[in-house]
Amino acid sequence: MDYAYTLIKSKRKTISLEVREDGLIVRAPNRTTKREADEFVKKHEAWILKKRGQLAARKAMEHSVPRLSEQERRKLAALAKAVIPQRVAHYARLMGVRYGKVTLRCQKTRWGSCSAKKNLNFNILLMLTPPEVVDSVVVHELCHLLEMNHSARFYEQVYAVYPEYDRWNRWLKENGNLIMARAGYR
Repeated sequence: MDYAYTLIKSKRKTISLEVREDGLIVRAPNRTTKREADEFVKKHEAWILKKRGQLAARKAMEHSVPRLSEQERRKLAALAKAVIPQRVAHYARLMGVRYGKVTLRCQKTRWGSCSAKKNLNFNILLMLTPPEVVDSVVVHELCHLLEMNHSARFYEQVYAVYPEYDRWNRWLKENGNLIMARAGYR
C-alpha cells in the first residue's frame, strides 16, 4: 500500500512517524533520502494501519458524546470560578510564587497557560476532570512562573510540588479529547 506523507527534515538523529487526522508526518534527519523515508513508511505499514484505526475509533467516539448545553457551560464556569482560583492560591503559597490575574474560559485547545506578565488562564472544562487533574494543570502553570519553558529543570519543579503529575497528565492526554468534544471542539 502506498502512503502519501509529509517529510520534515531536521537535525534529529532518527526517523519517526506521526499519524494525524490530516495525514502522515515523517520526521527524519537532514541526510535522509526520499527512498529511505519510503522504506521506513512501508516497514511500519501495520503500525500506521493500527494508529489510523485508533484515530477513526476515537473520532467516532468524540462525535457520539453529548454536547454541553449553554446552561451546563454556565454551571461549569461558576464551578471553575469557585475551585480554580482557590487551588492556584493554595499551590502558589506552597511554592512561594506570585501571579497576576486568573482568567477562566472555555478554550478549544489548551487546559491552561501562563503569560509573560504572570497571568494564568485555565479552561473551565477542567471541571469535568478529576480534582487531581485540576491540581496537576494548576501546578504546571505555576511552575511556568519559575521556568517559562518545558526544560528538565521545569519538570523537576513540577514533580517536587506534585509527584503524581505524570499519572494525571496521562489521564488528561487519554481523556481530554472526549471532554473537548463535549464543548463541540473536536
